[in-house]
Amino acid sequence: MIIRPENPRDIPEIQKLITAAFEGAPHSDGTEAAIVDALRAAGALTKSLVAELDGVIVGYVAFSLIEIDRQSVEWYGLGPIAVRPDQQRRGVGVQLIEAGLDQIKALSARGCVVLGDPAYYCRFGFKTDSALKFPGVPQEYFQRLDFGDDELQGVVRYHSAFYGE
Repeated sequence: MIIRPENPRDIPEIQKLITAAFEGAPHSDGTEAAIVDALRAAGALTKSLVAELDGVIVGYVAFSLIEIDRQSVEWYGLGPIAVRPDQQRRGVGVQLIEAGLDQIKALSARGCVVLGDPAYYCRFGFKTDSALKFPGVPQEYFQRLDFGDDELQGVVRYHSAFYGE
């Protein structure tokens, strides 16, 4: 499997993949592909990676800058991440996340947040911390990964694409 940056030819396949991966998921509102399109249109996809297996895109992950208390802090949000349903539970997501985290660290990122299953994301070092808040979701599903000694606290806001703005 190859992990590489997306290219313009990948966009239709990425849209299909994200839609298929989130179809029927209880936590999904079906807007994940539109979020990625809006991030791309705004130039806000810091990292947009695909996993390619035998020439077919089987996974996708995005990283974009976040704000804490409306301040730019060189922290990133992981997501959405999507893996083709027939390729799930085969390590595709793990490889995408690890590659993405390595790449944002190389950009001097100070940390990363994720909204997701704590049992899954803890393997990458993500931890729940009540000092960082994301309104409207149970605290245990919002996690942080510090790349240094940051003791940031406050309210996290993702790019406006996540809010349909």
